[in-house]
Amino acid sequence: MTIALLCVLATTYSVSYAQSVDSVANKVLNFPSKLFGRIRSQAASLNQQLTRQTEKYLEKMARQEARLKKQLGKTDSTAAARLFTNSDQQYAAMLQKFRNDTATGKPIAITGTYQPYADSLGTALRFLQQNPQLLSTAGKDAAQLQNASTQMQQLQAKMQGSEEVQAFIQQRKALINQYLGQLTQLPAGLNNEYQALNANMYYYAQQVQQYKDMLNNPDAMEKKALSLLSQTAAFQNFMKTNSQLAGIFGLPGNASNPGSPQAALARLATRDQLQQVIQGKIAPGGSAGMSALNANVASAQSQLSALRDKLAQYGTGGGNIESPNFQPNDQKTKSFWGRLEYGANLQTSRTNYDFPAVTDFALTIGYKLNKNNSLGIGASYKMGWGSGINHIALTSQGVGLRSYLNMHIKGTWSATGGFEYNYETPFNAIKQLYDLDWWTKSGLIGITKTIPARGRIIKKTTLQLLWDFLSYQQVPKTQPILFRLGYGF
Repeated sequence: MTIALLCVLATTYSVSYAQSVDSVANKVLNFPSKLFGRIRSQAASLNQQLTRQTEKYLEKMARQEARLKKQLGKTDSTAAARLFTNSDQQYAAMLQKFRNDTATGKPIAITGTYQPYADSLGTALRFLQQNPQLLSTAGKDAAQLQNASTQMQQLQAKMQGSEEVQAFIQQRKALINQYLGQLTQLPAGLNNEYQALNANMYYYAQQVQQYKDMLNNPDAMEKKALSLLSQTAAFQNFMKTNSQLAGIFGLPGNASNPGSPQAALARLATRDQLQQVIQGKIAPGGSAGMSALNANVASAQSQLSALRDKLAQYGTGGGNIESPNFQPNDQKTKSFWGRLEYGANLQTSRTNYDFPAVTDFALTIGYKLNKNNSLGIGASYKMGWGSGINHIALTSQGVGLRSYLNMHIKGTWSATGGFEYNYETPFNAIKQLYDLDWWTKSGLIGITKTIPARGRIIKKTTLQLLWDFLSYQQVPKTQPILFRLGYGF
Protein backbone atom coordinates (compact mmCIF):
# COMPACT_ATOMS: atom_id res chain seq x y z
CA MET A 1 0.00 0.00 0.00
CA THR A 2 2.86 2.37 0.88
CA ILE A 3 4.61 1.71 -2.44
CA ALA A 4 1.36 2.27 -4.32
CA LEU A 5 0.85 5.58 -2.54
CA LEU A 6 4.37 6.68 -3.40
CA CYS A 7 3.78 5.72 -7.02
CA VAL A 8 0.64 7.85 -7.14
CA LEU A 9 2.38 10.83 -5.52
CA ALA A 10 5.40 10.55 -7.78
CA THR A 11 3.12 10.37 -10.82
CA THR A 12 1.16 13.39 -9.62
CA TYR A 13 4.36 15.45 -9.41
CA SER A 14 5.11 14.53 -13.05
CA VAL A 15 1.85 15.86 -14.56
CA SER A 16 1.54 19.05 -16.68
CA TYR A 17 5.19 19.59 -17.63
CA ALA A 18 4.36 21.60 -20.73
CA GLN A 19 3.15 24.66 -18.90
CA SER A 20 5.83 27.23 -17.97
CA VAL A 21 6.12 29.72 -15.13
CA ASP A 22 5.18 32.60 -17.40
CA SER A 23 1.85 31.00 -18.40
CA VAL A 24 0.45 31.51 -14.91
CA ALA A 25 2.75 34.28 -13.74
CA ASN A 26 -0.03 36.84 -13.81
CA LYS A 27 -2.11 34.75 -11.43
CA VAL A 28 0.75 34.07 -9.08
CA LEU A 29 1.67 37.75 -9.09
CA ASN A 30 -1.56 38.28 -7.18
CA PHE A 31 -0.18 36.45 -4.16
CA PRO A 32 -1.13 38.82 -1.34
CA SER A 33 1.45 39.58 1.30
CA LYS A 34 -1.18 38.79 3.94
CA LEU A 35 -0.99 35.14 2.84
CA PHE A 36 2.64 34.98 3.94
CA GLY A 37 1.73 36.77 7.16
CA ARG A 38 -0.99 34.23 7.85
CA ILE A 39 1.34 31.30 7.21
CA ARG A 40 3.99 32.86 9.47
CA SER A 41 1.45 33.49 12.23
CA GLN A 42 -0.01 29.98 12.06
CA ALA A 43 3.40 28.29 12.01
CA ALA A 44 4.69 30.47 14.87
CA SER A 45 1.60 29.72 16.96
CA LEU A 46 1.84 25.95 16.43
CA ASN A 47 5.58 26.08 17.09
CA GLN A 48 5.00 27.88 20.38
CA GLN A 49 2.23 25.49 21.46
CA LEU A 50 4.22 22.38 20.52
CA THR A 51 7.30 23.65 22.36
CA ARG A 52 5.31 24.55 25.47
CA GLN A 53 3.50 21.20 25.58
CA THR A 54 6.68 19.21 24.95
CA GLU A 55 8.48 21.03 27.75
CA LYS A 56 5.54 20.42 30.08
CA TYR A 57 5.34 16.70 29.31
CA LEU A 58 9.09 16.10 29.54
CA GLU A 59 9.25 17.86 32.90
CA LYS A 60 6.22 15.88 34.09
CA MET A 61 7.74 12.58 32.94
CA ALA A 62 10.99 13.43 34.75
CA ARG A 63 9.06 14.06 37.97
CA GLN A 64 7.18 10.78 37.58
CA GLU A 65 10.43 8.86 37.13
CA ALA A 66 11.73 10.54 40.29
CA ARG A 67 8.66 9.29 42.16
CA LEU A 68 9.14 5.80 40.68
CA LYS A 69 12.74 5.86 41.89
CA LYS A 70 11.61 6.85 45.38
CA GLN A 71 8.95 4.11 45.51
CA LEU A 72 11.33 1.44 44.19
CA GLY A 73 14.11 2.61 46.51
CA LYS A 74 12.05 1.60 49.53
CA THR A 75 12.43 -2.09 48.60
CA ASP A 76 15.50 -2.23 46.34
CA SER A 77 17.70 0.85 46.53
CA THR A 78 20.46 -0.74 44.39
CA ALA A 79 18.09 -1.50 41.52
CA ALA A 80 16.52 1.94 41.81
CA ALA A 81 19.90 3.64 41.58
CA ARG A 82 20.90 1.51 38.58
CA LEU A 83 17.58 1.85 36.74
CA PHE A 84 17.30 5.62 37.13
CA THR A 85 20.98 6.55 36.85
CA ASN A 86 21.28 10.03 35.35
CA SER A 87 17.59 10.01 34.36
CA ASP A 88 17.27 13.67 35.30
CA GLN A 89 20.23 14.54 33.09
CA GLN A 90 18.80 12.51 30.22
CA TYR A 91 15.49 14.34 30.37
CA ALA A 92 17.27 17.68 30.65
CA ALA A 93 19.44 16.83 27.63
CA MET A 94 16.42 15.79 25.55
CA LEU A 95 14.61 18.97 26.54
CA GLN A 96 17.60 21.11 25.56
CA LYS A 97 17.96 19.26 22.26
CA PHE A 98 14.31 19.84 21.44
CA ARG A 99 14.60 23.53 22.24
CA ASN A 100 17.63 23.83 19.98
CA ASP A 101 16.01 22.01 17.04
CA THR A 102 15.93 24.62 14.26
CA ALA A 103 15.69 24.48 10.51
CA THR A 104 18.91 24.20 8.51
CA GLY A 105 17.50 25.63 5.29
CA LYS A 106 17.49 22.17 3.70
CA PRO A 107 14.52 19.82 3.25
CA ILE A 108 13.91 17.86 6.42
CA ALA A 109 13.96 14.10 6.02
CA ILE A 110 10.73 12.23 6.67
CA THR A 111 10.53 10.66 10.11
CA GLY A 112 7.32 9.18 11.46
CA THR A 113 4.13 10.10 9.61
CA TYR A 114 4.50 11.96 6.31
CA GLN A 115 2.82 15.38 6.41
CA PRO A 116 1.85 16.12 2.77
CA TYR A 117 0.51 19.64 3.23
CA ALA A 118 3.43 20.77 5.38
CA ASP A 119 5.84 19.35 2.80
CA SER A 120 4.05 21.06 -0.10
CA LEU A 121 3.73 24.41 1.66
CA GLY A 122 7.32 24.45 2.92
CA THR A 123 8.63 23.54 -0.55
CA ALA A 124 6.38 26.20 -2.15
CA LEU A 125 7.82 28.90 0.11
CA ARG A 126 11.39 27.90 -0.78
CA PHE A 127 10.43 27.91 -4.46
CA LEU A 128 9.07 31.44 -4.24
CA GLN A 129 12.23 32.57 -2.49
CA GLN A 130 14.22 31.36 -5.47
CA ASN A 131 11.75 32.95 -7.91
CA PRO A 132 11.14 36.48 -6.56
CA GLN A 133 9.80 37.58 -9.96
CA LEU A 134 6.53 35.88 -8.98
CA LEU A 135 6.00 38.29 -6.08
CA SER A 136 3.86 41.38 -6.59
CA THR A 137 6.14 43.71 -4.61
CA ALA A 138 9.65 42.40 -4.24
CA GLY A 139 10.57 44.34 -1.10
CA LYS A 140 7.62 43.90 1.25
CA ASP A 141 6.56 40.46 0.01
CA ALA A 142 10.13 39.15 0.07
CA ALA A 143 10.48 40.03 3.75
CA GLN A 144 7.09 38.45 4.58
CA LEU A 145 8.02 35.39 2.53
CA GLN A 146 11.35 35.01 4.33
CA ASN A 147 9.65 35.15 7.73
CA ALA A 148 6.97 32.65 6.68
CA SER A 149 9.55 30.23 5.24
CA THR A 150 11.71 30.45 8.36
CA GLN A 151 8.76 29.75 10.65
CA MET A 152 7.63 26.80 8.53
CA GLN A 153 11.11 25.26 8.56
CA GLN A 154 11.35 25.72 12.31
CA LEU A 155 7.94 24.14 12.79
CA GLN A 156 8.87 21.15 10.62
CA ALA A 157 12.05 20.76 12.68
CA LYS A 158 10.02 20.85 15.90
CA MET A 159 7.59 18.27 14.50
CA GLN A 160 10.53 15.99 13.78
CA GLY A 161 11.90 16.73 17.24
CA SER A 162 8.60 15.64 18.78
CA GLU A 163 9.02 12.25 17.07
CA GLU A 164 12.44 11.93 18.73
CA VAL A 165 10.94 12.91 22.09
CA GLN A 166 8.29 10.19 21.76
CA ALA A 167 10.96 7.64 20.85
CA PHE A 168 13.04 8.68 23.88
CA ILE A 169 10.07 8.39 26.25
CA GLN A 170 9.14 5.01 24.76
CA GLN A 171 12.70 3.82 25.30
CA ARG A 172 12.66 4.95 28.93
CA LYS A 173 9.32 3.26 29.53
CA ALA A 174 10.50 0.01 27.93
CA LEU A 175 13.56 -0.03 30.20
CA ILE A 176 11.43 0.49 33.31
CA ASN A 177 8.89 -2.09 32.16
CA GLN A 178 11.62 -4.65 31.55
CA TYR A 179 12.74 -4.40 35.16
CA LEU A 180 9.26 -4.28 36.68
CA GLY A 181 8.31 -7.37 34.70
CA GLN A 182 10.90 -9.33 36.69
CA LEU A 183 9.28 -8.51 40.03
CA THR A 184 6.81 -11.01 41.44
CA GLN A 185 5.08 -8.31 43.48
CA LEU A 186 5.16 -4.59 42.84
CA PRO A 187 5.72 -2.28 45.83
CA ALA A 188 2.67 -0.35 47.00
CA GLY A 189 2.06 2.71 44.87
CA LEU A 190 4.57 1.73 42.18
CA ASN A 191 1.94 0.42 39.79
CA ASN A 192 -0.04 3.68 39.97
CA GLU A 193 3.05 5.73 39.19
CA TYR A 194 3.87 3.48 36.23
CA GLN A 195 0.33 3.72 34.85
CA ALA A 196 0.51 7.53 35.18
CA LEU A 197 3.67 7.35 33.05
CA ASN A 198 1.74 5.43 30.41
CA ALA A 199 -1.10 7.93 30.48
CA ASN A 200 1.24 10.87 29.96
CA MET A 201 2.85 9.14 27.00
CA TYR A 202 -0.57 8.64 25.45
CA TYR A 203 -1.65 12.26 25.96
CA TYR A 204 1.58 13.64 24.55
CA ALA A 205 1.19 11.54 21.40
CA GLN A 206 -2.42 12.75 21.07
CA GLN A 207 -1.33 16.36 21.58
CA VAL A 208 1.30 16.13 18.84
CA GLN A 209 -1.19 14.48 16.49
CA GLN A 210 -3.63 17.31 17.15
CA TYR A 211 -1.02 19.88 16.10
CA LYS A 212 -0.24 17.85 12.97
CA ASP A 213 -3.93 17.79 12.07
CA MET A 214 -4.12 21.55 12.55
CA LEU A 215 -1.10 22.04 10.29
CA ASN A 216 -2.56 19.82 7.59
CA ASN A 217 -5.86 21.71 7.48
CA PRO A 218 -5.21 24.59 5.04
CA ASP A 219 -7.68 27.39 4.51
CA ALA A 220 -9.12 28.41 1.12
CA MET A 221 -6.43 31.05 0.43
CA GLU A 222 -3.58 28.61 1.01
CA LYS A 223 -5.24 25.94 -1.13
CA LYS A 224 -5.65 28.42 -3.98
CA ALA A 225 -2.03 29.51 -3.72
CA LEU A 226 -0.76 25.93 -3.94
CA SER A 227 -3.17 25.22 -6.77
CA LEU A 228 -1.78 28.12 -8.80
CA LEU A 229 1.80 27.10 -8.19
CA SER A 230 1.10 23.49 -9.09
CA GLN A 231 0.23 24.62 -12.62
CA THR A 232 3.83 25.66 -13.28
CA ALA A 233 6.34 23.16 -14.68
CA ALA A 234 9.09 24.92 -12.75
CA PHE A 235 7.36 24.27 -9.43
CA GLN A 236 6.64 20.67 -10.38
CA ASN A 237 10.33 20.10 -11.08
CA PHE A 238 11.26 21.90 -7.86
CA MET A 239 8.94 19.61 -5.87
CA LYS A 240 10.55 16.54 -7.44
CA THR A 241 14.00 17.61 -6.36
CA ASN A 242 13.46 19.52 -3.10
CA SER A 243 10.46 18.07 -1.24
CA GLN A 244 10.62 15.57 1.60
CA LEU A 245 8.96 12.97 -0.58
CA ALA A 246 11.69 13.33 -3.21
CA GLY A 247 14.28 12.43 -0.61
CA ILE A 248 12.85 8.95 0.00
CA PHE A 249 14.74 7.41 -2.94
CA GLY A 250 17.84 9.54 -2.72
CA LEU A 251 19.02 11.44 -5.80
CA PRO A 252 16.43 13.41 -7.81
CA GLY A 253 15.96 13.32 -11.53
CA ASN A 254 13.95 11.68 -14.27
CA ALA A 255 13.35 8.08 -15.22
CA SER A 256 16.53 7.96 -17.33
CA ASN A 257 18.63 8.81 -14.26
CA PRO A 258 19.42 5.56 -12.36
CA GLY A 259 19.21 7.47 -9.07
CA SER A 260 15.85 9.12 -9.71
CA PRO A 261 12.63 8.28 -7.88
CA GLN A 262 11.04 7.20 -11.16
CA ALA A 263 13.90 4.83 -11.88
CA ALA A 264 13.74 3.45 -8.34
CA LEU A 265 10.03 2.82 -8.71
CA ALA A 266 10.61 1.19 -12.10
CA ARG A 267 12.98 -1.30 -10.50
CA LEU A 268 10.33 -2.46 -8.01
CA ALA A 269 8.56 -5.73 -8.76
CA THR A 270 5.04 -5.33 -10.09
CA ARG A 271 2.00 -7.10 -8.70
CA ASP A 272 1.83 -9.43 -11.71
CA GLN A 273 5.48 -10.39 -11.28
CA LEU A 274 4.92 -11.18 -7.60
CA GLN A 275 1.88 -13.31 -8.45
CA GLN A 276 3.90 -15.26 -11.01
CA VAL A 277 6.62 -15.95 -8.43
CA ILE A 278 4.05 -17.14 -5.85
CA GLN A 279 2.29 -19.37 -8.37
CA GLY A 280 5.62 -20.85 -9.39
CA LYS A 281 6.40 -21.74 -5.77
CA ILE A 282 3.04 -23.40 -5.04
CA ALA A 283 2.53 -25.11 -8.42
CA PRO A 284 4.25 -28.37 -7.34
CA GLY A 285 1.69 -28.75 -4.57
CA GLY A 286 -1.25 -28.64 -6.98
CA SER A 287 -4.70 -27.66 -5.72
CA ALA A 288 -3.73 -28.69 -2.17
CA GLY A 289 -0.91 -26.13 -2.21
CA MET A 290 -3.26 -23.33 -3.29
CA SER A 291 -5.81 -24.34 -0.64
CA ALA A 292 -3.14 -24.29 2.05
CA LEU A 293 -1.98 -20.86 0.90
CA ASN A 294 -5.54 -19.48 0.97
CA ALA A 295 -6.09 -20.90 4.45
CA ASN A 296 -2.87 -19.32 5.73
CA VAL A 297 -3.75 -15.97 4.16
CA ALA A 298 -7.23 -16.04 5.71
CA SER A 299 -5.75 -16.88 9.10
CA ALA A 300 -3.23 -14.04 8.82
CA GLN A 301 -5.95 -11.57 7.84
CA SER A 302 -8.06 -12.64 10.81
CA GLN A 303 -5.16 -12.13 13.22
CA LEU A 304 -4.35 -8.75 11.70
CA SER A 305 -7.98 -7.66 12.04
CA ALA A 306 -8.04 -8.69 15.70
CA LEU A 307 -4.79 -6.79 16.34
CA ARG A 308 -6.12 -3.72 14.52
CA ASP A 309 -9.32 -3.76 16.60
CA LYS A 310 -7.27 -4.08 19.80
CA LEU A 311 -5.05 -1.15 18.83
CA ALA A 312 -8.08 0.94 17.91
CA GLN A 313 -9.59 0.19 21.31
CA TYR A 314 -6.46 1.28 23.15
CA GLY A 315 -5.85 4.40 21.04
CA THR A 316 -2.99 5.57 18.83
CA GLY A 317 -0.65 6.69 21.57
CA GLY A 318 0.69 3.21 22.21
CA GLY A 319 1.51 3.97 25.82
CA ASN A 320 -1.60 2.47 27.37
CA ILE A 321 -1.51 -1.01 25.81
CA GLU A 322 -0.11 -2.42 29.05
CA SER A 323 -2.84 -0.77 31.12
CA PRO A 324 -6.19 -1.93 29.66
CA ASN A 325 -8.11 -0.19 32.46
CA PHE A 326 -6.87 3.19 31.29
CA GLN A 327 -9.72 5.21 29.79
CA PRO A 328 -8.36 8.14 27.75
CA ASN A 329 -9.93 11.55 28.33
CA ASP A 330 -10.48 13.10 24.90
CA GLN A 331 -10.61 16.57 26.50
CA LYS A 332 -7.18 16.27 28.13
CA THR A 333 -5.21 17.63 25.17
CA LYS A 334 -7.57 20.53 24.49
CA SER A 335 -6.98 24.06 25.71
CA PHE A 336 -9.16 25.62 28.39
CA TRP A 337 -11.19 27.51 25.77
CA GLY A 338 -11.54 24.37 23.67
CA ARG A 339 -13.19 22.55 26.58
CA LEU A 340 -15.93 25.13 27.09
CA GLU A 341 -19.51 24.38 26.04
CA TYR A 342 -22.30 26.88 25.65
CA GLY A 343 -26.01 26.39 26.11
CA ALA A 344 -29.42 27.93 26.60
CA ASN A 345 -32.59 26.59 28.21
CA LEU A 346 -36.03 27.69 29.22
CA GLN A 347 -38.69 26.62 31.68
CA THR A 348 -42.21 27.81 32.36
CA SER A 349 -43.57 27.82 35.88
CA ARG A 350 -46.12 29.56 38.06
CA THR A 351 -45.33 32.17 40.69
CA ASN A 352 -47.02 33.26 43.86
CA TYR A 353 -47.49 36.87 42.86
CA ASP A 354 -49.81 38.74 40.55
CA PHE A 355 -48.50 37.12 37.36
CA PRO A 356 -48.74 33.32 37.57
CA ALA A 357 -47.18 32.50 34.17
CA VAL A 358 -43.40 33.02 34.13
CA THR A 359 -40.77 31.74 31.71
CA ASP A 360 -37.11 31.49 32.69
CA PHE A 361 -34.66 32.16 29.85
CA ALA A 362 -31.15 31.03 30.83
CA LEU A 363 -27.68 31.08 29.29
CA THR A 364 -25.02 28.69 30.54
CA ILE A 365 -21.32 28.10 30.05
CA GLY A 366 -19.75 24.82 31.10
CA TYR A 367 -16.35 23.18 31.34
CA LYS A 368 -16.11 19.63 29.96
CA LEU A 369 -14.40 17.31 32.45
CA ASN A 370 -14.39 14.63 29.78
CA LYS A 371 -16.53 13.65 26.79
CA ASN A 372 -19.75 13.13 28.77
CA ASN A 373 -19.34 14.98 32.08
CA SER A 374 -19.28 18.74 32.64
CA LEU A 375 -19.82 21.43 35.22
CA GLY A 376 -20.76 25.05 34.71
CA ILE A 377 -22.54 28.23 35.69
CA GLY A 378 -25.34 30.31 34.21
CA ALA A 379 -27.75 33.18 34.61
CA SER A 380 -31.48 33.44 33.94
CA TYR A 381 -34.07 36.11 33.34
CA LYS A 382 -37.68 35.59 34.42
CA MET A 383 -40.29 37.07 32.13
CA GLY A 384 -43.92 37.34 33.22
CA TRP A 385 -46.68 36.91 30.64
CA GLY A 386 -49.69 38.19 32.58
CA SER A 387 -52.48 36.74 34.67
CA GLY A 388 -54.58 35.24 31.89
CA ILE A 389 -55.46 35.27 28.24
CA ASN A 390 -57.37 38.52 28.75
CA HIS A 391 -54.59 40.14 30.76
CA ILE A 392 -51.36 39.58 28.82
CA ALA A 393 -48.48 41.79 29.93
CA LEU A 394 -44.72 41.37 29.65
CA THR A 395 -42.98 42.13 32.93
CA SER A 396 -39.64 41.51 34.62
CA GLN A 397 -40.43 38.88 37.22
CA GLY A 398 -36.90 38.23 38.47
CA VAL A 399 -33.46 36.86 37.71
CA GLY A 400 -31.39 33.87 38.78
CA LEU A 401 -27.83 32.61 39.16
CA ARG A 402 -27.09 28.94 38.50
CA SER A 403 -24.47 26.23 38.85
CA TYR A 404 -24.72 22.67 37.55
CA LEU A 405 -22.96 19.32 37.27
CA ASN A 406 -23.79 16.68 34.66
CA MET A 407 -22.57 13.10 35.18
CA HIS A 408 -23.08 10.51 32.45
CA ILE A 409 -25.14 7.45 33.37
CA LYS A 410 -25.66 5.43 30.19
CA GLY A 411 -26.25 6.18 26.55
CA THR A 412 -27.85 9.62 26.26
CA TRP A 413 -28.91 9.80 29.92
CA SER A 414 -27.12 11.83 32.58
CA ALA A 415 -27.60 12.65 36.24
CA THR A 416 -27.89 16.39 36.89
CA GLY A 417 -27.41 18.39 40.05
CA GLY A 418 -27.16 22.06 40.79
CA PHE A 419 -27.52 24.94 43.20
CA GLU A 420 -29.30 28.18 42.33
CA TYR A 421 -30.17 31.60 43.71
CA ASN A 422 -33.40 33.14 42.40
CA TYR A 423 -34.92 36.59 42.77
CA GLU A 424 -38.61 35.92 42.18
CA THR A 425 -40.11 39.32 42.84
CA PRO A 426 -41.26 41.71 40.09
CA PHE A 427 -38.80 44.56 39.67
CA ASN A 428 -38.40 47.61 37.49
CA ALA A 429 -34.93 48.79 38.58
CA ILE A 430 -31.59 47.01 38.95
CA LYS A 431 -31.01 48.40 42.43
CA GLN A 432 -33.94 46.35 43.71
CA LEU A 433 -31.84 43.22 43.13
CA TYR A 434 -29.29 44.32 45.73
CA ASP A 435 -31.55 43.26 48.61
CA LEU A 436 -30.29 39.70 49.34
CA ASP A 437 -33.23 38.96 51.64
CA TRP A 438 -35.45 38.57 48.59
CA TRP A 439 -33.27 35.89 46.99
CA THR A 440 -34.31 32.23 47.47
CA LYS A 441 -32.21 29.07 47.25
CA SER A 442 -32.86 26.04 45.07
CA GLY A 443 -31.16 22.65 45.31
CA LEU A 444 -31.78 20.57 42.20
CA ILE A 445 -31.27 16.90 41.35
CA GLY A 446 -32.69 15.04 38.37
CA ILE A 447 -32.02 13.45 35.01
CA THR A 448 -31.14 14.82 31.58
CA LYS A 449 -31.88 13.28 28.19
CA THR A 450 -29.54 14.48 25.42
CA ILE A 451 -30.63 14.35 21.78
CA PRO A 452 -27.78 14.98 19.29
CA ALA A 453 -28.45 17.51 16.54
CA ARG A 454 -26.63 17.98 13.24
CA GLY A 455 -27.17 21.69 12.82
CA ARG A 456 -24.29 24.09 12.24
CA ILE A 457 -25.25 26.11 15.32
CA ILE A 458 -27.32 23.84 17.56
CA LYS A 459 -25.31 20.71 18.39
CA LYS A 460 -27.73 19.03 20.80
CA THR A 461 -31.11 19.30 22.52
CA THR A 462 -31.55 18.50 26.21
CA LEU A 463 -34.65 17.59 28.21
CA GLN A 464 -34.33 17.93 31.99
CA LEU A 465 -36.64 16.78 34.78
CA LEU A 466 -35.49 18.25 38.11
CA TRP A 467 -36.59 18.15 41.73
CA ASP A 468 -35.98 21.20 43.92
CA PHE A 469 -35.55 19.62 47.36
CA LEU A 470 -35.21 23.07 48.98
CA SER A 471 -38.57 24.29 47.69
CA TYR A 472 -40.37 23.04 50.81
CA GLN A 473 -38.35 25.43 52.96
CA GLN A 474 -39.44 28.50 51.05
CA VAL A 475 -42.19 30.82 52.32
CA PRO A 476 -44.30 30.86 50.30
CA LYS A 477 -43.50 27.41 48.90
CA THR A 478 -42.04 27.34 45.38
CA GLN A 479 -42.65 24.79 42.63
CA PRO A 480 -40.79 21.52 43.49
CA ILE A 481 -40.80 19.82 40.06
CA LEU A 482 -39.20 21.63 37.12
CA PHE A 483 -38.98 20.76 33.43
CA ARG A 484 -36.42 22.48 31.22
CA LEU A 485 -35.85 22.40 27.48
CA GLY A 486 -32.30 23.28 26.47
CA TYR A 487 -29.98 23.59 23.49
CA GLY A 488 -26.22 23.17 23.22
CA PHE A 489 -24.02 25.15 20.84
